[in-house]
Amino acid sequence: MEFSNLLGSVYRRGNVSFTPDGNSIISPVGNRVSIFDLKNNKSETLPVEAQMNIVCVAQSPDGNTAILVDEVGAALLVSLVSKSVLHHYHFHKPVHTVKFSPDGKKFAVTRENHTLVYHAPGKTHDFNPFRLYRSYHGPYDDATCIDWTDDSRAFAVGSRDMNTRVHAATALQNLAVYSFGGHKDAIVGCFFEHKSLDLYTISRDGTLVIWECDTDLDDLVPGSARPKKEKEVEDKVKEEDDSEESDAEDDDKDKQEKILYKKVSKHYFNKEGDFNTLTSCDYHKRTHFLVTGFASGIFHLHELPDFNLIHSLSISDQRIASVSFNSTGDWIALACSGLGQLLVWEWQSESYVLKQQGHFNNMSSLAYSPDGQYIVTGGEDGKVKVWNTGSGFCFVTFTEHTAAIAGTIFTSNGHVVISASLDGTARAFDLHRYRNFRTFTSPRPAQFSCLAVDHSGDLVCCGAQDMFEIFVWSMQTGRLLEVLAGHEGPVASLTFSPADAILASASWDKTIRVWDIFERKGCRETLQLGSDALAVTFRPDGKEVAIAMLSGEIQFWDPHNATQTGSIEGRHDLGAGRKETDKITAKTSSAGKSFSSLCYTADGTCILAGGRSKNICIYHVAEQLLIKKFEISCNLSFDAMEEYLDRRKMTEWGSLALVDEGQEEGEGGKAISLPGVKKGDMASRHWKPEVRVSCVQFSPTGRAFATTTTEGLMVYSLDNSLTFDPFDLDMDITPATIRRMLGRREYATALMMSFRLNEGAVIQEVVETIPHTEVSHVSQTLPDTYVDRMLLFVASQLETSRHLEFYLTWCQTLLMLHGQRLKNRSMSVLAMLRALQKSVTRRYEDISKLCDSNRYSLQYILSVAQQEGSRKRKAGGDQEEGEGEMEELPDEDSSLQMSEDDLPMQSHHI
Repeated sequence: MEFSNLLGSVYRRGNVSFTPDGNSIISPVGNRVSIFDLKNNKSETLPVEAQMNIVCVAQSPDGNTAILVDEVGAALLVSLVSKSVLHHYHFHKPVHTVKFSPDGKKFAVTRENHTLVYHAPGKTHDFNPFRLYRSYHGPYDDATCIDWTDDSRAFAVGSRDMNTRVHAATALQNLAVYSFGGHKDAIVGCFFEHKSLDLYTISRDGTLVIWECDTDLDDLVPGSARPKKEKEVEDKVKEEDDSEESDAEDDDKDKQEKILYKKVSKHYFNKEGDFNTLTSCDYHKRTHFLVTGFASGIFHLHELPDFNLIHSLSISDQRIASVSFNSTGDWIALACSGLGQLLVWEWQSESYVLKQQGHFNNMSSLAYSPDGQYIVTGGEDGKVKVWNTGSGFCFVTFTEHTAAIAGTIFTSNGHVVISASLDGTARAFDLHRYRNFRTFTSPRPAQFSCLAVDHSGDLVCCGAQDMFEIFVWSMQTGRLLEVLAGHEGPVASLTFSPADAILASASWDKTIRVWDIFERKGCRETLQLGSDALAVTFRPDGKEVAIAMLSGEIQFWDPHNATQTGSIEGRHDLGAGRKETDKITAKTSSAGKSFSSLCYTADGTCILAGGRSKNICIYHVAEQLLIKKFEISCNLSFDAMEEYLDRRKMTEWGSLALVDEGQEEGEGGKAISLPGVKKGDMASRHWKPEVRVSCVQFSPTGRAFATTTTEGLMVYSLDNSLTFDPFDLDMDITPATIRRMLGRREYATALMMSFRLNEGAVIQEVVETIPHTEVSHVSQTLPDTYVDRMLLFVASQLETSRHLEFYLTWCQTLLMLHGQRLKNRSMSVLAMLRALQKSVTRRYEDISKLCDSNRYSLQYILSVAQQEGSRKRKAGGDQEEGEGEMEELPDEDSSLQMSEDDLPMQSHHI
């Protein structure tokens, strides 16, 4: 299992940017980076991690590499082609912005009040990809923004000292540095005009100043300006030899060589009496459009230099942290860090290309759909979101709950989502009409802490954490059927047996109660534990139940005989860390030493466990051994990440973490002001979220598992493309031998040998070489072991291959011939069958939409052709009656009168 994708969070902080082709957008999410492909409607999270939250992202002009910089100045050079880290570098100070030059040979970095220009990696053959070219000084406060000229010979830097400076990136005779004023607040953005030295500067108080240069970009003279000492010596010689007139002419010549700027106009974004802080901006040079984002959630679109307002819209009431144009200027990306929101707006059609928002609080629960295609999540913000595992996008959000979500689950048919909340309601949502069609409430107000639904989907059960009771409702009528009482503590977890209608409940009263719901006999068994129960789950066959306890132990019980079958001591495997404000070490602390979520694998041989730490553990149930430990994050921006505190942060009076420095004003917070100053918020505090795992769930296909963490919804999946895993291999099985068997038309032997070699490309070559007339014969000769592998291979190929009918023929033939034997061992092949169902369902949905579109297009074409033909025939008849002697002309549009079967459908050529 390897990290596959990060869902549930689309933006955290930093700048968003489009790829050079303009079809994808790169967004920093915590210490990772996600790429959203807007053209193919897919999202992907790069398998690279920074040490802390990423705040700066810069792409090379060719789109092959990117530079990621975190909060403390640690940089990663990442290849967007191989999706791997190429180089590590540390700037030793926080970095505000990074930007490549248009020619891709250099990139500039603003660090405090300095600007560092480096040679771009990949353009020169150096051992160190980050080779410093030159350092630029001048600002009296932090530099905030950078922009390059089109020829990469000069760049502008704006800073918080309200000034903007233009520096020469190469040696120029008529430009070294030029400083601009004209603002009363910090500079947010500075932009050069297209193929010009004209400059736009924008400040935080909503002021735009337009500067015009008297020199064209092509008139910049290469070469270094004369040094001061050399000029003094030359002037002294001229005083002795030449007259005063020649000196004056030389001075005038020197003045003409330097470039000059003048302020053309000044514009204000805020109206009279209205003040709105400008937080971000971007300028598209070819179309001359300027987009600005404000702290109130409003963004403006202006055309420069006339300052004509095109759009003024509001996306939320939170601060817009970043805006960006794509390469064509048609799409605008807007990111809001307060809500975790990412939008892509097409200003011409006034429509959204992308509109995604994650949970702006922690996630509390998740559940897979029966086919593994969707994931539903519930958050502490009271929202229920449904995500597509294939595209990674959220396609529906339910906001009916008014408090944190305690549990979410799909029904067995996959068309209904049920959620329970601390607001005392459980709600059922229809995924066809996207509405809340059932609301379940208790006779007295209660806070629901857990949720369970039986296999048929007729019964909904919720456990209360303040009344110690379990409520049972009917899905059909919405009526309360029964209240199960007996627990003496809050009910922590509920689960139904997959085999029969047995309900198991875990409580803080150190008991597990097994209820028989349909026979209404009350509590069937009571399992006494040695510690508080936190989570309970059934094995897929229903013959075993696993219990997570507060002591850190996982116990396994037989629910029918009420006997314990095993236990795992996981207290030391969880590996909880020490928080910065803790007075004691992590080893002696009792917090975070227990699992809070359990889930069996699809075959029931292993169990997945997570809790209040950064680790997820997989145990083998029969052997009671730890198989693997997954570390969900290495982000040091979270609390409790390390077992020991850094001694450099410890002083004689305590930890430096106890000193609240507040949040910087530029990052969405308010700076702590001096006493007596009526500005800022003295009550604002900066806090670090604690890393934890709230829920884990295995996919029904058995190929992946998901977990809700502080980072977001993380998906781990099997990736067999990078590993060589042969099956029953011997010396005679080679690709050459397999191809020799294909040449002899011994297809069944070649197929079994390719599965024993277990090389994906070889298996695909063999399968696609077999004629479709031989599929039935080959399928009959396959043993059961190879039938399972063949069906799993067909499931993987259906997602990407163009040969749909061929692989569907394989699928149908294998299921027809081996269906009874597959049914007899259904538990062992259940994960494989669900993967097959998921692939078939996904391709069916894609092709059905395409075929419907083709059908309506064909109907429109045929109707237009018939109308055109009848109109011309009528016109030809009128002409015959008028002339009388003209010969009858053939119908030129008879070729348009064809049936629907004569026109090829696009879906035939997928």
